[in-house]
Amino acid sequence: MIFNSEEETYNWALEFGKSLKPGDMVALYGNLGAGKTVMSRGICKGLGFEGTVCSPTYTILHEYPNNPPIFHFDLYRLESGADICEVGMDPDYLAQGVSLIEWPERLENNTAGITHIIKIEILSENARQVSLEKKDNL
Repeated sequence: MIFNSEEETYNWALEFGKSLKPGDMVALYGNLGAGKTVMSRGICKGLGFEGTVCSPTYTILHEYPNNPPIFHFDLYRLESGADICEVGMDPDYLAQGVSLIEWPERLENNTAGITHIIKIEILSENARQVSLEKKDNL
């Protein structure tokens, strides 16, 4: 899919967010400025969250009060090969909500539990190519 504006990306993410359920983990891949946080905002809105969504770059995790709860990770500052448990989150606890993981490549091979992969590629200042893969083997 190609989106030609931040608004198109956000609106697609909003609709995608409506399809998510507790236990889903969405990995968001893309370079700096690709639109991972825009995507996260749309997904959170689609899940019914009305608050402010910003990238948790310095805190690694924002937990948004919602039904289901939303766990928004930004792993940019972690060393490669990290594990979600390193940031103090128990997989059983995460299963109660929806997790959004920016910079999942920091997990390397520790990606068990990821149910959806979204890759965002910058085509131009405004255009993005987005691909979605649902992990059916989990």
